[in-house]
Amino acid sequence: MDETSPLFVISVAAELAGMHPQTLRQYDRLGLVSPSRTAGKSRRYSMRDVAHLREVARLSAAGVSLEGIRRVLGLEDEVAMLRVRVRELEAALADEMLNRPGRRVFAAGSHGEIVTIKAGTRTRRENAVVVWRPLER
Repeated sequence: MDETSPLFVISVAAELAGMHPQTLRQYDRLGLVSPSRTAGKSRRYSMRDVAHLREVARLSAAGVSLEGIRRVLGLEDEVAMLRVRVRELEAALADEMLNRPGRRVFAAGSHGEIVTIKAGTRTRRENAVVVWRPLER
């Protein structure tokens, strides 16, 4: 079992979140917290859903509108998914670096061209200041 397993009927989830079951139905209609459904269409809430309900209550008590809460929860979910994706990419990169010793590294040259450099070396950086002035018409 994990935090996303649908375990709780609406009455238990409401009690865990400190809310009335009708409030949970309203939040479901608004899309704030969308529980899983059984074959008979009854709601089943996970621990993650209960945590979201508690967050909704906290934000609501702080004066955030329901639409604002929906947006905050959506962004938090997106950040969590992006963190998972970053970890996956970091692991893939680490595997690739271990499996391909002697790899080549590429960098951008001063004029935008692609330059191959040896692994472990640094490119020389220019410190010049360039001033751009548009052509006068």
